[in-house]
Amino acid sequence: MDISAQVLRDRLRGSLVAAAATPMTEAGEVDLDIVSRYLASLVADGADALAVLAHTGRGPFLTPPVRAAVIGRAVALGVPVLVGVGGAAADDLDGAIGEARVAADLGAAGVLVFPSAGDRPAQHDAIWQAARLPMIAFDLYTRPCPPDVMREILRHPGVAGLKTALLSDAMGCQRAITLTREAGRLAITGEDRMFGPSLLWGAEAALVGIAAAHPDLTAAVLRAFAGSDLREFDQASARLDRLATATFTDPMEGYVQRMLWLAAAEGRIPDTHAHDPYGPGLPEDERADVLKSAT
Repeated sequence: MDISAQVLRDRLRGSLVAAAATPMTEAGEVDLDIVSRYLASLVADGADALAVLAHTGRGPFLTPPVRAAVIGRAVALGVPVLVGVGGAAADDLDGAIGEARVAADLGAAGVLVFPSAGDRPAQHDAIWQAARLPMIAFDLYTRPCPPDVMREILRHPGVAGLKTALLSDAMGCQRAITLTREAGRLAITGEDRMFGPSLLWGAEAALVGIAAAHPDLTAAVLRAFAGSDLREFDQASARLDRLATATFTDPMEGYVQRMLWLAAAEGRIPDTHAHDPYGPGLPEDERADVLKSAT
């Protein structure tokens, strides 16, 4: 395991990494000052690190100049920053390599590698050879990783950890956590709908889209889990589960819009920039139910 991957693994252990959204208008326009204030608010309210341009941040849809600017604003906050790379519809490996190089040049701590439809171990190696940034592998519900492929990825010296985000596959989540820990890598939960259980199964850090708003709720579960008060852990988990039930539901890709609604209600972003033009349309009356779940 490369020393840079070991450093990132140890740095993130026990941490809450907020998978940040990218505030934008209905037309997809991004205001960088709004991005800065939004990201700073997540850190102020409990996020130990930030993941930008990942699934929640709609990274695959954003232009290179916008991506670079978002990374720069995140890095300026002084916390570890992970950058989502890859994920384009055409599985453009050259594009992912270029994104990783930009992330390295701008001071990111590591990259979160979107799963490829092709040779995933080769994808990770190509990104590593090009950028030499430690990598977090990604077991995403849209492209679950076969166990033999996962084992090969976890043997790569540049892989610091693996994030599992399978949503409802408890056995798959347990397997991913076990394989990751057996490989000496950091087991990271991205399980917004199985958050408390995934910690009990051995996850050692969190990288979750539900922390794109109300990060204090997620941080409270992690603090309670690290303590010794079972009742506090149960109560904190119940509060988070109520929010997850309202936001991570069908249509699942609508969770980004729901989190933006919450971020706007908290005052983190203006309503004008609480839009997800890349997700499914949601009925406006759903907004009230989502906001109620956070109270």
